[in-house]
Amino acid sequence: MTQSKKKTLQEFPKPISLRKLIGPSFVILALGLGSGEVILWPYLVSNYGLGIAWGALLGISFQYFINMEIERYALVKGESVFVGIAKFLKGAPYWFILSTFIGFGLPGIVAASAAVFASLMGFESFEWIAILFLILVGLILSSGKTVYGLMEKLTRSIILIGVPLVFLLTIILSQKADWSALALGIFAQGEGYTFFPEGLALATFFAAFAYSGAGGNLNLTQSIYIKEKGYGMGKYATKLSGLFQKKGGREEIRLEGAGFADTPEARQRFSVWWKRISFEHALEFWFIGAISILLLMLLAYVTTYNLEGNTQGISFVIREGTAIGAVLGPAFGAGFLLVVTILLFQTQLGVMDSTSRIMAENASISYMRIKNESSVPLSKIYYGFLWSQIAFGILLILLGLSEPKFLLVLGAVINAIAMFVHIGLVSILNFRSIPKFYQPSVFRRILLGVIFVFFGVFSVVVVTNQFFL
Repeated sequence: MTQSKKKTLQEFPKPISLRKLIGPSFVILALGLGSGEVILWPYLVSNYGLGIAWGALLGISFQYFINMEIERYALVKGESVFVGIAKFLKGAPYWFILSTFIGFGLPGIVAASAAVFASLMGFESFEWIAILFLILVGLILSSGKTVYGLMEKLTRSIILIGVPLVFLLTIILSQKADWSALALGIFAQGEGYTFFPEGLALATFFAAFAYSGAGGNLNLTQSIYIKEKGYGMGKYATKLSGLFQKKGGREEIRLEGAGFADTPEARQRFSVWWKRISFEHALEFWFIGAISILLLMLLAYVTTYNLEGNTQGISFVIREGTAIGAVLGPAFGAGFLLVVTILLFQTQLGVMDSTSRIMAENASISYMRIKNESSVPLSKIYYGFLWSQIAFGILLILLGLSEPKFLLVLGAVINAIAMFVHIGLVSILNFRSIPKFYQPSVFRRILLGVIFVFFGVFSVVVVTNQFFL
């Protein structure tokens, strides 16, 4: 990208009310609901009990702090972290494109949605349903309109309706002893083990840990979402919602943010912004996300724990529906499976949109720098990546690579490694690019360092176990 003209300094915007801030955190939370929350953690619980609940809580807590540092940069600079990282690491856009495509191009989420739907309808196979679902995702996102506003409303509705329903089902089906087991699990106490049960596959645990929230490069889209919402200096940014307004033309897209004078007033406004967005993300992402994960784990525990056959793919989800139907009636069991199907499909829709945005923005960064141009056909790039992912997913399914749990675990491990990389890059970015007053505190730097090392060590251990032992 070129710096064509000297930037004109803007006023650091006045903070908006907490009510108007609500939105982006629901979207980023919903991107993970169809993988870690609905599938991977309940799968582990159905086989090993609630003694691993600590991992889910620690995972989403880690992601809270990761996401807030991503938000910090966009709040201050008014641009995505992709733009910032590319300024000091020219090859970064190629890494983000490759790691995003490989990590999320695997059709695990849509395969899980299709498998649950096939069971609900009484079909023996789900592969062609998965292909139809992928095409449907492409058609919806190719309608020519931005899906951000729709995604925000849809995900907010699903979470605010779905979480209470799961809570209600759990209350009805669980007993006091089950809640006690959950409480012990938060403190790493399982049935005959502490922290890790015997036989637990490290890759599956790490996959679930990485998907305690969004996971992978999806965390980085938080900088895009809050820019679209107009947080801080994002008020002056070119909104990505404008990408889909023109068909086939070249849009004048300004990816770089605006600057502001570092005045006492700007510092005071930033401090208010930071407190409000920290609370917003803690409430919507961390609290609601943690409650969702723990309730879904408890529901899996009371309905499927220790049943034979739970290790086979995502059969435990079907067993959950059967158990719910046996207590409350077949309609409730079928309704549960239908809700899971819709939730997984909606997650795939959001993931496809987000990953296409990530890859399109990074391709545009490289294109504008190489061509020394200020405009880019961003819509064409977005749709190109969207349908490339869909074609890749269909190809894998046709080749027989369609087992949902295998694809989810493989994708999550790849994305956990991607998280290790982007945690380090964002930490460097905030230290190098943001004025000192707006940088993270010493406590947060140490904490991010610990999280970075955690993901690094875990990545090495998992890769070594999977491929070299």
